[in-house]
Amino acid sequence: MKKLALHWQILIGMALGVVFALILSNFEWGADFIGDWIKPFGTIFINSLKLIAVPLILASLIKGVSDLKDISKLSQMGVRTIGTYVITTIIAVSIGLTVVNVVKPGSTISEETREELVANYGGEADLKRQDAEKQKNAGPLQALVDIVPSNIVGASSNNANMLQVIFFAIFFGIGLILIPEKTAEPVKAFFDGFNEVILKMIDIIMLAAPYGVFALLAALVVESPSADLFAALAMYALCVISGLLLMIGVYILIVWIFTKRSPKFFLNGISPAQLLAFSTSSSAATLPVTMERVEEHLGVEREVSSFVLPIGATINMDGTSLYQAVAAVFIAQAFGMDLSFATQLGIIATATLASIGSAAVPGAGMVMLVIVLAQAGIPEAGLALIFAIDRPLDMCRTTVNVTGDASVSMLVAKAVGKLRDQPLVKNWDDNYKK
Repeated sequence: MKKLALHWQILIGMALGVVFALILSNFEWGADFIGDWIKPFGTIFINSLKLIAVPLILASLIKGVSDLKDISKLSQMGVRTIGTYVITTIIAVSIGLTVVNVVKPGSTISEETREELVANYGGEADLKRQDAEKQKNAGPLQALVDIVPSNIVGASSNNANMLQVIFFAIFFGIGLILIPEKTAEPVKAFFDGFNEVILKMIDIIMLAAPYGVFALLAALVVESPSADLFAALAMYALCVISGLLLMIGVYILIVWIFTKRSPKFFLNGISPAQLLAFSTSSSAATLPVTMERVEEHLGVEREVSSFVLPIGATINMDGTSLYQAVAAVFIAQAFGMDLSFATQLGIIATATLASIGSAAVPGAGMVMLVIVLAQAGIPEAGLALIFAIDRPLDMCRTTVNVTGDASVSMLVAKAVGKLRDQPLVKNWDDNYKK
């Protein structure tokens, strides 16, 4: 295993996890055994990645911002980053709407299946509607209020508050730029060393990645709903996955055109982060690995990656936006509704804005889908139609989210002259003397 590339190790771990779970599913005690003795190792693996997400953002973003030495450079990078993220999100939603309108998966749902899904998952849909109602009643500027923390220690205690941590780190970095360089130097040196320690911790954690994804995939298989429900939703899932694959193709094409890096180079560099995103369904948990792969294997310099990637992990949800577009039209089709062109343009606008606002909402994708459905006049009860297959699709859309973050970081780095010609790969034991 040690001689294999990391992405092959992770793929083997995922495959073995699925096979192991399928075998044990044939025994009465199999599901309980996996839940009690296998799944906890997957949880530990995810927790270890989440553990270093906030320290990594604080250290890398403070160092990256302070190294710019000019606030105008920060504003230029910010405009490029957010502008590119918005453009890719609009492309993603448009792809989703095109695919779902061509395939029309909602027409394959029978009345009987629809009633079964609503009966099985109606309770979960109600909970998401309540969360969305709170979000809608919060006021138009609540998203801005939520960005500024009243206590940075409290904000850092919860990964859901990632935007608040990013705000503090950028604010702190600006402060370092504005004070005398001699005074700022010891602080910058501390965060530089702190960042190196966190990156080395990521290397160590990734040694356990094949075993972590084995446990995660084994648990997913035994906890999945019945095969009959999945079969009923196969066309919907096919639409979402087809759209997501097209979006990955868009990223590859954009990187190839604007940075002159080959598709093979890009995919080899980011594939371990993609596989980890697929296994964990969490952009935040994958962020440390995404940063490591983008810096060391794709050649993006740290002052760009430390700024672009944390922001992307919180506001760039291309995969989620595409899924929301497909899900909204699918639910409308299942209820026999014919959405006008103007309504679908509204879905593009709402899904784009929702992907930015979703960072502050727990269970972001499904909750923000309620708002998209409400805007388009689609019954929110239709959420129950897609709950059965949401988890595997969540894994797929998170993979696209992470891929989008990596591609945009390369575009921004190329635009500001911070994309290295050759990657600078580091191993976990580079400085260890045997």
